Formats: sequence, structure tokens, C-alpha cells
Amino acid sequence: MSLRVGMIGYKFMGKAHSNAYRALPMFFPKAAKPEMAVICGRDGQAVQEAADRFGWAESETDWRALIARDDIDIIDINAPSDAHKEIALAAAQAGKHIFCEKPLALSLKDAREMLQAAETAGIKHMTGFNYRFSPAVQLVKKLITSGRLGQIYHFRAWFLQDWILDPSFPLVWRLQKEIAGSGSHGDLGAHLIDLAHYLVGDLEEVIGMSETFIKERPLAAEMTGLSAKGSADGPKGEVTVDDATLFLSRFKNGALGSFEATRFAAGHRSTNAFEINGSLGSVRFDFERMNELEVYFTSDAEDVQGFRRVLATDPAHAYAEAWWPPGHTIGFEHTFIHEFLEFTTAIQENRQPEPSFADGVKCQAVLEAVDRSIAERRWVSISEM
Repeated sequence: MSLRVGMIGYKFMGKAHSNAYRALPMFFPKAAKPEMAVICGRDGQAVQEAADRFGWAESETDWRALIARDDIDIIDINAPSDAHKEIALAAAQAGKHIFCEKPLALSLKDAREMLQAAETAGIKHMTGFNYRFSPAVQLVKKLITSGRLGQIYHFRAWFLQDWILDPSFPLVWRLQKEIAGSGSHGDLGAHLIDLAHYLVGDLEEVIGMSETFIKERPLAAEMTGLSAKGSADGPKGEVTVDDATLFLSRFKNGALGSFEATRFAAGHRSTNAFEINGSLGSVRFDFERMNELEVYFTSDAEDVQGFRRVLATDPAHAYAEAWWPPGHTIGFEHTFIHEFLEFTTAIQENRQPEPSFADGVKCQAVLEAVDRSIAERRWVSISEM
């Protein structure tokens, strides 16, 4: 089965997605084959350069024209967050399958509207939570669902970065609420929330706090991905998102959770980590060492109890058969390949992929519940949203 892809966005995530589409048929030859048909962006010259570099057959500057084409099966949305809703609604109406990067929308209301449109159209839809597709995370899921960790008591997670620590770093779009929706909370915290939902279960209530440490920044002259240029002495603009957000939670199954997302953790380039404690054992994961999982079981003999390191690259682990001999590691880019394996396989098997837009909506509900708890300085139930 071949699926023709039209992708809207061509920078950080566009590059990651393009690499995944190119690699997927090489390493998973039995999967449906994505054809890199059209890449779309507003800057004609830049998007054509991206098409040539990444391997797309055509480039386009009008996403509406792309969606109107009869020869496109999938619309991949990795443009800034403020564009997600309009593009997704049009793609659903046109009957295209949709992959959309997280956060799904700028608001819970918009995310729900996107889900409703996709369900009404009967198309396949997926939200881009790529960290689910690390082999070590898949192992954690197996340990929990099989009962080997017992009853889950705690989920604690942290996503720490430092790329905007310098006050003179320019005001990129990720620091503007009208474009990004939120700062570290929606950009980093959303991944933690999805991992919590995937591994432990639905959250019941939350309480949080946040801070914007640098209130103004120099206007950006140009920006690409997480890089930007601007004059420290030039005009400044207001930062309208959080620099750091922390919150506590209670899960519906009784487990307790703590979440921390910040871009002001010096020395942390991208520390995406969690620990889960159960009645029969614990696991620890840090994406900076994504091929490893630390595992502890209470059933081990007393004289050898302790966390052990498991290298999740052997044949017993997810996706290992497609890659390299045991012990040969994989990287960040492979999570996207596994993610699109799920998406294209779901289309081929006529089922909804996971995580779907419904998971994106569920994450957005938690994000906004935390925001409400901060504004009202109280515990907020997810059912209120």
C-alpha cells in the first residue's frame, strides 16, 4: 500500500518527519509506504530548498491548494500551533488522514472541534507524541500492563531545558502565546502528560504554579527550530508564556503524580525523564540515555537488590528487529520512524492509530486545568474542563 503525503511545515519537525518518511520503507519494508509528494510553507524559496534537501517531489506555498488535491492521502501538520486548527478542519472536510504535531491546538475548545471534525469525516488521525515510541518506554508499558510493577503509586516526571536561559535570546514564536498557546507547559509538559496517560492512566485533579522569569526579549530577526538571531540592543517584545510550570496531580486509579517543565534549568539541554514506583518495583527513564531503562524489583534477593540497567536494544524489545545488532543504539530520529510506522500501519489496517486526536484533547484538558488551578490558586478537577 502506498500513501501520498502532503506536509505543511519544513523546519525542525518538518526535517524530523521527512527523515522518518524516507527511512520507514527501508527498515520496515512490510509497512505501508509513504510517498513524499508535496511539502508546503509560506516562503517559496525556503520551502523549495527544503524540498530539494529532504527529498520531496514538489513544493507548495498555499496549504489550501495542497489540501484540495485529489492525489494526496495524508496531511502532515507541523506548522506553528496557531495554524493547526484551520488546516486540520479543512483536511478533515477534504477526507484526508491527518497527522498533527502536539499540542493539538491553542485551546481545549479548538482541540475538541478538531477531534469532532475528524470523527465526522471518518478519517484516521494522530497526535505527535513521539516519546511513546522509544523502545525503553514501550518496555515500561509492558512491565506495567503485565503487572510486574504491581500497583502503581507514583509517577514523577521532569522535562528540563536551558536554551532560553540567556536574557538576550530573541523573542521566538514559542515565547508568544497567540502563536504557541503556552510555553514550557504546552511544549514540554504536554509530552510528560501524554506519557503519564499512556503508562499510568487518566488524571483526576491537578494543582500547579508557573513563572515567567524574563518578561521581555529582543525581537527576532530570523528563527529556525530552536535557534534565532536578533540584536540585544534592539527593540524588545513581551514574553507572554510561562518559562517554567510545575504541578501535582492525582490519578483516577489513586496514584500520585508530579510534573516539572522548564526552559531555565542550566546544564540540561533536553532532559526528558520520569520515575514510576509500584508495589512490586520501580523504573527510571531519561531520554538523554534513551536506549537504557533502570529497573528495580522487590522480589530480587536481598543481597543483590538495587536498580539494574537494561539496554532496550536487544531482540526482546520493541522495534529491535528492524535496526542493528544487540547493543547498537538508536536515537531521537527513530522515535519519529516508529511513530509513522504506527500511523501508516493503522491506515493500512483500517483502525485508529494511537495516540489519536482524542489523546491530544485529553492532554489539552490537563494543560488547561493546570492553567486554571494557577489562576484560581486551587485544585482543579479534569472533569471541570
